[in-house]
Amino acid sequence: MTVVAGAIFVLTLALVILRPGGLGIGWSALGGAAVALLTGVVGVSDVSTVVGLVWNATLAFVAIVLVSLLLDESGFFEWAALHVARWGGGRGRRLFVLVVLLGAVISAVFANDGAALILTPIVLQIMLALRFTPTATLGFALATGFVADTGSLPLVVSNLVNIVSADFFGIGFARYALVMVPVGLVSVAASLVVLLWYFRRDIPAAYDLTALAEPASAIRDRATFRAGWAVLGMLLVGYFAAEPLGVPLSAVIGAGAVVLLAVAARWPGFLFRAERTALVVPGGGPAMPDSGGRRIAVGKVVREAPWQIVLFSIGMYLVVYGLRNFGLTRELGTLFGHFGEHGAVAAAVGTGVVVAVLASIMNNLPTVLIAALAIAGAGATGLAHEAMVYANVIGSDLGPKITPIGSLATLLWLHVLDRKGLHVGWGRYFRTGIVLTVPVLLVTLLALAGWLMVLD
Repeated sequence: MTVVAGAIFVLTLALVILRPGGLGIGWSALGGAAVALLTGVVGVSDVSTVVGLVWNATLAFVAIVLVSLLLDESGFFEWAALHVARWGGGRGRRLFVLVVLLGAVISAVFANDGAALILTPIVLQIMLALRFTPTATLGFALATGFVADTGSLPLVVSNLVNIVSADFFGIGFARYALVMVPVGLVSVAASLVVLLWYFRRDIPAAYDLTALAEPASAIRDRATFRAGWAVLGMLLVGYFAAEPLGVPLSAVIGAGAVVLLAVAARWPGFLFRAERTALVVPGGGPAMPDSGGRRIAVGKVVREAPWQIVLFSIGMYLVVYGLRNFGLTRELGTLFGHFGEHGAVAAAVGTGVVVAVLASIMNNLPTVLIAALAIAGAGATGLAHEAMVYANVIGSDLGPKITPIGSLATLLWLHVLDRKGLHVGWGRYFRTGIVLTVPVLLVTLLALAGWLMVLD
């Protein structure tokens, strides 16, 4: 039965990555879960266990992406990127640094998928306006995609694997931030150093500021744009208040998404009567609506939210639970336990490197749960156990940058680049990914171990 559980996992993962006939990742994962149930790899009782593990993480992730999509439609991210481009002052290296830092901030607040998939097209648009060479444009694009993951450590909401791990081990938002904000800053700093070194010959020395549009021109829906700032403030307060009140993180982010959806849809209508004031066109032409009251196509945004992730989480984690049921996570747990016997540094570095390799080969979403199950069974306690828990997050966040199949976001991001005329082959991606990821991973894991010892 162990062989059957392994075969179901491999086949399901292959379907998720290859997506034959455009098959949704959720349907592939549910198909694998159905086979696991029919073959007895998992039982009916395991379904409720898995749903209990992933429902909050999955719904929270969908909600944060929904907020990101609405703000993107309002022009929020383009507005921010244009400001950053102007702050560069016409100096190419400064612009590169600012774009990387913008990507890190967006990744931390809006999750890595938002940073990679939303910011990349905007950066490419700015590069085109500045008439950068294809080589320079590719360098900026690769840097944006890379920092989207290395910058997704600081907060629970910064990455789906963060939420899954925090829920699994019962880590509150405040405790997670206390540990991972300083570690995340180290990760971003290390990423910046490595990226500047790697792309040093590709970054232009100067650029023409007059080629940039005014940031205000990027705002397409002023009401949603302004409401976005209020919602972000509300979410920040809600994140810290949720834990002592016993409110799930998904409920906090979901409330923010609902508020922003209502503003984008101009509901209730009586709150937006002023926007309906028509502008009379000289010469007796038809009245035109105020451009500041332009509405977002809310239905389209809701349809484009990653609903397949809900099905994927339940289905894929059921398949992974089958591996646990038949002892395949036990061996991994033994290895982690061996690391733990040698102290916090060995626990952090050993666990993080192993998880990173697994994530790069078999995708980070199933990896984070497999490793969490293994850590729970490793028998480590105290500082070593805590080091393993957070090293699992770091390995699952950074490891996927080594290969194109490490995360679904990377595959979608490469597709975005292709559509923009920038093709990155898998060989080129791997050569770049491994050079950029390994030093950042090691520095970040050492920073984790050191910071945990300070806190202890």
